[in-house]
Amino acid sequence: MVAQLTKTTKLTPEEYLTIEVASTDRHEYRNGEMMIMPGGKPNHNDIGGNFYIALKTALRKAPYRVFYADQRLWLPDAQIYTYPDVMVLQKPIELQTGRSDTVMNAVAIVEVLSTSTQDYDRGEKFVAYRSMPDFQDYVLVDQTKHYVEHHQKMATNQWLLTVHTDESDTIHLKSCNITIAIADLYEGIEL
Repeated sequence: MVAQLTKTTKLTPEEYLTIEVASTDRHEYRNGEMMIMPGGKPNHNDIGGNFYIALKTALRKAPYRVFYADQRLWLPDAQIYTYPDVMVLQKPIELQTGRSDTVMNAVAIVEVLSTSTQDYDRGEKFVAYRSMPDFQDYVLVDQTKHYVEHHQKMATNQWLLTVHTDESDTIHLKSCNITIAIADLYEGIEL
């Protein structure tokens, strides 16, 4: 995701949600601050879409829901509302108390890396995602070259990083027991 800090006073989560629901733009909320989430570049959108299609196809009739870009995720321990590029939730999905538009129980998340957010995606955001007890797979996809980082939960506080640079590689998502080809993620992308 592409995030940009806006100057604002600290907001409560409730104030953020009131503004966000009425807004035509998407915003991330980080511990009292709102950041606008402007649109991505064509490669960003295509890679995210390709991953979504691969997941949606592989998980047909399985007990999972797959969301693309516009589904809000609440991470209460980190006080973050965010919109992952792609995420998988096991059914039944867990909604934030009192909300019908905000989920809380992702088992797998995909972020397409942008120059402006790659450090945040690899750092603070990954820490926040790990606060979800059932979260097991975190995939970061570069939009400028064949480069995919797959972080897989091995045990409590133990994650394995596998880097894929070969188009013939595959990624196995432990959380939903499926394998996806790197070539499928980059299909139709001009690098």
